[in-house]
Amino acid sequence: MNLLHSRSVRQSRGFTLIELLVVIAIIAILAGMLLPALGKAKAKTVGIQCMNNTKQLQLGFTLYAGDQAEVLLACQDGLPDRRANWCGGDVSWGSSNTGSNDVARSPMMKYVGNAFAVWKCPADQSFVVSGGRRVPRFRSNSMSQVFGYGEWLDGSGSGRNQTAWRTYSKEGNIVNPSQTWVFVDEHSGSINDAAFANQMRDADTANARIIDMPASYHNGACGFSFADGHSEIKRWRGKTIQPKAVFGQNVALNIPAADSRPDVLWFFQNTTAAAR
Repeated sequence: MNLLHSRSVRQSRGFTLIELLVVIAIIAILAGMLLPALGKAKAKTVGIQCMNNTKQLQLGFTLYAGDQAEVLLACQDGLPDRRANWCGGDVSWGSSNTGSNDVARSPMMKYVGNAFAVWKCPADQSFVVSGGRRVPRFRSNSMSQVFGYGEWLDGSGSGRNQTAWRTYSKEGNIVNPSQTWVFVDEHSGSINDAAFANQMRDADTANARIIDMPASYHNGACGFSFADGHSEIKRWRGKTIQPKAVFGQNVALNIPAADSRPDVLWFFQNTTAAAR
């Protein structure tokens, strides 16, 4: 009986303090290994959603042109050819406009299935103040200026008759669709109207400049769609092109590229072609 009682005592005893600490340490190590992986997986999922959104916008852009004898939507109002603007309005910090009405009225809306979600990157958490409340903006995307005047392509900002770089009004005129981006996620402190400007002039020199600021929501990357229909996430190399997003604060625009010259060069290679 004493032997059985001794075995029962040994079998029923709990963890010692040292054993418990070892278990806790192992759990902490495993958590430290798994949490970054889970964070990366979540970020990758959001990135895939972003690519899907820009791809849907691109599809809507192309379908619209198909119904209009290849005439493309514009990125701004008042063009001489009277092309329709893909999305009117202003969603800058100083405006109480969330973009909802502008998105709803877009001539492209029916071509994206009247889906509001595709107009905004899921990683963009920016708001505007409307009626004393913080309200999420409905749009984080902008369209390349090559589908408008292209006034910043030559660096002038006012050259509505600039002739150095091609701008496009018809789908069939796009020189290299796979290297002509159409939609981009714009930085929350840069976005205002529906056009995104970048400078082609001096892009491969020390005088390279960043005009409008792209987003960097996806661990230093943002979403683009291209005229051939594909979408991708572009990771930025420099820090200048990745300013921190702060609610209510604009970022500096039209600035020297500094360490982001390789990123400006990427824009140069994927925006448009030189005029001939």
